[in-house]
Amino acid sequence: MAKKTDEAESLITANKNVSRNYTLFERFQAGMVLQGTEVKAIRAGTVHIHDAFGTIEKEEVFLHAMHVGPYSHGNRANHEILRKRKLLLHKSQIRKLMGAVLEKGFTLVPIRLYWEKGRVKVEVALAKGKTKGDRREDSKRRDAKREIETATKRSKR
Repeated sequence: MAKKTDEAESLITANKNVSRNYTLFERFQAGMVLQGTEVKAIRAGTVHIHDAFGTIEKEEVFLHAMHVGPYSHGNRANHEILRKRKLLLHKSQIRKLMGAVLEKGFTLVPIRLYWEKGRVKVEVALAKGKTKGDRREDSKRRDAKREIETATKRSKR
């Protein structure tokens, strides 16, 4: 089967609720250490990242709770569905993340999973959880912006 060569990057899945639940700060691109059946299952589209989060252990970054469904044609050596997966980052990026996560109370959240040159990549962001008040302010801001846009459209008619 021929692979697409015109697309350098194609989206596998995105975490749509991340901007609603977190304030995002800095984003990083990371590779992942995957088993063979995991790659095939991801290619089949049985992956979810909405509950996933990142941790740092002994200067290594791991992604927990990323659901990769079982490969349909796999045998008994199929992968674990919710195992922790190692993320591949540069040492300077890991140190930056360690400082933010350990000292300032940030968390690592996956934003999207995509293919880049035949490899699975994940975009991870430093994030802080939003409170109920923050969410209310965001919705008020969105509503006000929507009202302004509709008013300007009406005035142009």
